[in-house]
Amino acid sequence: QMPMINVIEPGVQPTVQDLGRPMHQINGFPASGAMDQTALQVANLLVGNSPYAAALEFSLTGPTLRFMATTFIALTGAEFNAQLNGQPVKGYRCVQVHTGDILKIGPAIRGRIGYLAVAGGLHLPLVLDSRSTTLRLKLGGMDGRALVSGDRLPIEAKPTLVSYYHRHAPMPELPDLKTPVKISVLKGPQWEKFDEKDHERFLSGTYTVTNQSDRMGYRLKGDAMQTKQESMLSAATVMGGLQVPANGEPIVLMADRQTTGGYPLLAVVATADLSKLVQCRPKQQIKFELIELNAAQELLKQQQQNLKELRHRIKMARYQMPYGITREASQRIQRLFKE
Repeated sequence: QMPMINVIEPGVQPTVQDLGRPMHQINGFPASGAMDQTALQVANLLVGNSPYAAALEFSLTGPTLRFMATTFIALTGAEFNAQLNGQPVKGYRCVQVHTGDILKIGPAIRGRIGYLAVAGGLHLPLVLDSRSTTLRLKLGGMDGRALVSGDRLPIEAKPTLVSYYHRHAPMPELPDLKTPVKISVLKGPQWEKFDEKDHERFLSGTYTVTNQSDRMGYRLKGDAMQTKQESMLSAATVMGGLQVPANGEPIVLMADRQTTGGYPLLAVVATADLSKLVQCRPKQQIKFELIELNAAQELLKQQQQNLKELRHRIKMARYQMPYGITREASQRIQRLFKE
């Protein structure tokens, strides 16, 4: 009998996601996976998982869950006033939970998408090499759907974890509705098909994330592009591609995007800025800034370096005081003292 997490309240569209199934786009399946891949990777790192482990993703309001085993969790992505048995829980930090504990994540204070990683990952079946949920294909995750009250997610009991006290990471800067967010973009494959006035319009204008934003794409409102486009042959899509449909208002393609599209791609969001864009909630204003490929590669290298350093710091911390929760008996004694 596997231990479980029981879903008391689901929050807003919680789904099981990992790093997606990019290798199956060639067969027409959306890549899916985490919207904010950096936040997911940090969450997994904090609880000692592989980067590919499956976690819970939720938007604007997180679920309330009951844990039916001792394990370790980490909450990343958006900022929440989460509570464990009524006590505040910090994000970007590894936290131990015990059988019967209730975690209430609640509404996001800043940012949009949150992640909850559990030590050992969520034990759901692999579908096309991934546990990610693609809602419109009813594929992967929990029977291909969002979680509902009463669902039970299989996990494994993890009584100990080395470097426990050192498993924390800095909270990233999250978008703030008061100030426009700067997002770096590269020229898209159809950049030259738009005339200069449109380039100008796009780079000097301010765009607003609309309510028509989901895991497929974020629709932006702003100065519409005027250049009339001839119909195009379908081409492969990428996460962060800015498609310009007939109405001239860009859509940023997200994790559940179709694998091909026939709209011109004016620009592509630099990979290192995808997390920032994903965390923009409706009404958030955005300004786009054009950068060169080598600058975008540098930003990405820096981001990967930060993850590598975090992994290294946690690994080395096993030899540093305090040593953390590595023995079951001493833990029990610790809890008795607390009680």
